Amino acid sequence: MTTVLEKGNISIHTENIFPIIKKSLYTDHEIFLRELISNSVDAISKAKMASLAGEITNDLPEAQITVAIDKEKKTLSISDNGIGMTVDEIKKYINQVAFSSAEDFITRYGKSANDLIGHFGLGFYSAFMVAKQVEIDTLSYREGATAVHWSCDGSPEFQLSDSPRTTPGTTITLTIMDEETEYLEESRIKNLIKKYSDFVPVAIKMGDEQVNRQKALWKESPQNLTDEDYLEFYRYLYPFQEDPLLWVHLNTDYPFLLNGILFFPKLRPDVDVSKGQIKLFCNQVFVSDHCEEIIPEFLMPLRGVIDSPDIPLNVSRSALTNHRTVRRIADFISKKIGDRLKSLYNEDKAKYISSWEDVGTFVKYGALRDEKFKKQVEDLIIYRTTYQADKVAEIPKVEVDSGDDAWKEVTSEDNQPYTTLKEYLERNKEKHEKRVFYCNNAQTQSTYVDLYKNQGIEILFMDSFIDTNYFIPFLEREYTDVKFSRVDSELDSSLVEDDKANEIVDANSNKTRAEVIKEIFEKAINKPKINIKTQSLKSETQEETPPAMVLLPEAMRRFQEMTAMMQQREMKFPEEHMLVINTAHPLIENIYQLNKGAIIQGSGESPTQEMVNLMCQYVYDLALMAQRAFNAEEMTDFVARSNKVLTKLTKR
Repeated sequence: MTTVLEKGNISIHTENIFPIIKKSLYTDHEIFLRELISNSVDAISKAKMASLAGEITNDLPEAQITVAIDKEKKTLSISDNGIGMTVDEIKKYINQVAFSSAEDFITRYGKSANDLIGHFGLGFYSAFMVAKQVEIDTLSYREGATAVHWSCDGSPEFQLSDSPRTTPGTTITLTIMDEETEYLEESRIKNLIKKYSDFVPVAIKMGDEQVNRQKALWKESPQNLTDEDYLEFYRYLYPFQEDPLLWVHLNTDYPFLLNGILFFPKLRPDVDVSKGQIKLFCNQVFVSDHCEEIIPEFLMPLRGVIDSPDIPLNVSRSALTNHRTVRRIADFISKKIGDRLKSLYNEDKAKYISSWEDVGTFVKYGALRDEKFKKQVEDLIIYRTTYQADKVAEIPKVEVDSGDDAWKEVTSEDNQPYTTLKEYLERNKEKHEKRVFYCNNAQTQSTYVDLYKNQGIEILFMDSFIDTNYFIPFLEREYTDVKFSRVDSELDSSLVEDDKANEIVDANSNKTRAEVIKEIFEKAINKPKINIKTQSLKSETQEETPPAMVLLPEAMRRFQEMTAMMQQREMKFPEEHMLVINTAHPLIENIYQLNKGAIIQGSGESPTQEMVNLMCQYVYDLALMAQRAFNAEEMTDFVARSNKVLTKLTKR
């Protein structure tokens, strides 16, 4: 017969806690398992501490937590071989809810709070979110202690009695509510153990199987770890993902305790950089997938683990951002990331370059958002360039935006190296001082890039999605005396030579050859919003230059891009643009000569005049296609004109 030792009411300090019995403790009911397992880990830690203090003379068994399910009885139990509790301790730690046993142990043994997990607050009482009755069977390691049974049905009433337990430790038994029977499924419980307690330093078993991984890599010394250790850990955390580019191991105990490993993943255009994938832990117990208030915004795309008991978990998320310790932790992480990048740049530039297309997004965004970080990395920002040194190292594959939402791997065809902006400006100060020519799409702007390259002018590739609307304007604020010009915005004077076409060719009208050519194209294209300009492009072989080019003035194009971005729409190609006709090109000369033979017939255009108009439209089509892709209607018209031109050219 069970002897009832005591009945009574649980002492609840309502000024310190939530009305937990009414189940408003946590949003997610599943948290209860994390709390109970964390308490078991604490109990095992306490046993070790008491043993070291000489209060336990017997050898401690191997630490273990056992989770068991009895579907018939609708019970879930969590057992540990930790320190256990006496009757007085149950009264103190269980019945007086507002008192923390973890704090009491710290006082007794002079240990740091970081030796115990007990940072989640009410822990044990979270069981009542899913259980209609909770029972405790416990036996303390204290000499002469007797086993105690405690039970409570979720009301403030409890009952203490004898327990049949014979070994030190504690078993918590939950009789699960009818509406919470998911917690009687083995697969559900295993998933929760792996989610929240995978890395606690105690083996958690169900039957003969150890469910948790147990080893927390971020708690290890970096000197004892290999690259494969880090890669294997990343693959475990993020299965079916490409291996990370590099990583940073965080480890400090002053002025706060922080451990962690952060990985730089390979980025893709569909990555939402505003949503983090860094896992927050507290003493190896999983807390959250969201670190937005702890990790600096520009580092949100990083992955990995942050573990710190100094991050307050009992304040609102909005309060976290202004918390002094959290701000200091964020600054520390930023600095460590900057230090890691700097050491890689100085010690292994080849790896730094091969990682740049992904890492560069972090670096640029960080420079935009954080002044301290900007100063750390401003000399590490590199750009792919057309510059050719005497000896250029092998350049790795890079990824560039192809402009059609498909990212393609391309190789730097001309062995293009990387450079910093300061190196570019210094190298080109005699050719075009305080001027930067850049390309943001290597495929669609290849014609323009080749034109500059042929004249020995260096081009920088600023082709990441952050460059156009954000980073280039940022650079212009940093370098106020430097002008940035996209290769298709205007033609530098070094690309143009004195045009012989400016000589007068018609004494009656006093028109030059260039003016005649301009009139021919204006009439043929018949689009008043197109500004047609004639220039002679420099080249040793004119056939290698384009017969015409479409240019978009820098200021106008940027304004339209910014407007489209603010209105969250795709930028339409502007109707107002410039068409430069290369008067030195043989095709333009042929059109000019052909026009001389055109006569106006009574019924309309002569076949020759029609051919001139078709050729002018065709030249414009080709120039426009070098700027952008045609839509379906434009492509249909282009094909029709092409067929017409070819038919006339082949007619005998």
